[in-house]
Amino acid sequence: MQTRSKILQATLELLEAGEGGEIRMGDIAKRAGISRQALYLHFATRAELLVETTFYLDELSESDKRLEPSRKAKTGIERLEAFVDAWGGYIPAVYGPGRAMMAMMETDDEAAKAWNQRMQDVREGCEAAIKALKKDKTLSPAYSINDATDLLWAMLSVRNWEQLIHQSGWTQKKYIKTMKILAYNTFVAAGAEISKGISK
Repeated sequence: MQTRSKILQATLELLEAGEGGEIRMGDIAKRAGISRQALYLHFATRAELLVETTFYLDELSESDKRLEPSRKAKTGIERLEAFVDAWGGYIPAVYGPGRAMMAMMETDDEAAKAWNQRMQDVREGCEAAIKALKKDKTLSPAYSINDATDLLWAMLSVRNWEQLIHQSGWTQKKYIKTMKILAYNTFVAAGAEISKGISK
């Protein structure tokens, strides 16, 4: 394994094992079996390393492959449902390191920057789905593109997933199905074609 990959894997493991305490560069170097100097040759700042670790997790979890059905969808309704499938199905993979970064955010600006940057990526996915509805003239007239994007982004937040799965005892299958129905009923204009996807 190359040094860069060792560093990213070590950071990911520390995040997944963490309880929200600060993860220092020295801890990461030790876990990766390298010196702090070697670590800084690859990552100039801790914030950069945390951001890159989230991208590394994307690679391991094949997030691009997960998003492909959404990106190739032929209608706005299909894109909306495929995005809920993709992101909702990815949350369990990102939850471990995500939970650690969310816990660190109040006292750790670098962790907050890394997590917020990735959540902005999720918002962009939400926006693409909403814009596809608008293009098809199937977006509910109750919402502007911006408001619908914000609302979908909030609906699909990791915190909401955490509450439904870990506190309310929902299964992942129930979560995905319910979020698809909720997204369809909230954002698709009345009279639009009935979706087959929400019954999956």
